[in-house]
Amino acid sequence: MKGSMNTHMGNIVIDTEVIAQYAGSVATECFGIVGMAGVNVKDGLVRLLKKESVARGISVSVRNNKLTIDFHVIVAYGVSIIAVSDNLIDSVKYKLEAFTGMEVEKINIFVEGVRVID
Repeated sequence: MKGSMNTHMGNIVIDTEVIAQYAGSVATECFGIVGMAGVNVKDGLVRLLKKESVARGISVSVRNNKLTIDFHVIVAYGVSIIAVSDNLIDSVKYKLEAFTGMEVEKINIFVEGVRVID
């Protein structure tokens, strides 16, 4: 379902793919996030997604103009997962609400792997 808002000038409809792409770019800027994870359900394999395809590691759903976002991330080795998650939630919530004008109801973070950063 797409997000939509009614204004005095007409309707605004935002595709969930646009929201996922923006959320992915915000997430990869957060300290401790190496990148988004692509999960192959059939094989159970997890791989680091390239910057062009970060939206595949994110699932966005819209209900009553409220966003629920699932992130599948790979974090840096040696960082506090709680601190990284809190930072990710705060950044994404603030920037997405400003970007879309919709409320972020829930953010779920699935840590799919850990990588050592050189």
